[in-house]
Amino acid sequence: MESNNSNTKTSSSLGSFGQVVGRFIVAAIILGITAFFTPGFSINNIWTLALSAIVLTVMDYLIIKFTGLHAMAFGKGFVGFVLAVITLYATQFFVAGYSISWMAAIIGALIYGVIDYIMPGEQGM
Repeated sequence: MESNNSNTKTSSSLGSFGQVVGRFIVAAIILGITAFFTPGFSINNIWTLALSAIVLTVMDYLIIKFTGLHAMAFGKGFVGFVLAVITLYATQFFVAGYSISWMAAIIGALIYGVIDYIMPGEQGM
């Protein structure tokens, strides 16, 4: 009976890890699409895209942990939209090869929110 409990804990932790990896992959895809369609928003290469997705995921996680708010353009109201704009804009200070203007961050948050909203699967952390 003890082995069942340890197996459950192991599969549970692997499930959490899988969710984080899944969220990262979805974030990278959405971010790439958003950068492609947003004027004034550029990501130099695939490694910059990957690092940007990691930074955005970590920033979103920290915002959720400290404030309880989710930085998502849709479904979380005006505050979520503003947080999405700020996180998109602030990422350029942590990632070389990622540049975005304030206007592009506003447009990008809208595009990111629409794509994130229509992507299949659970995207919350």
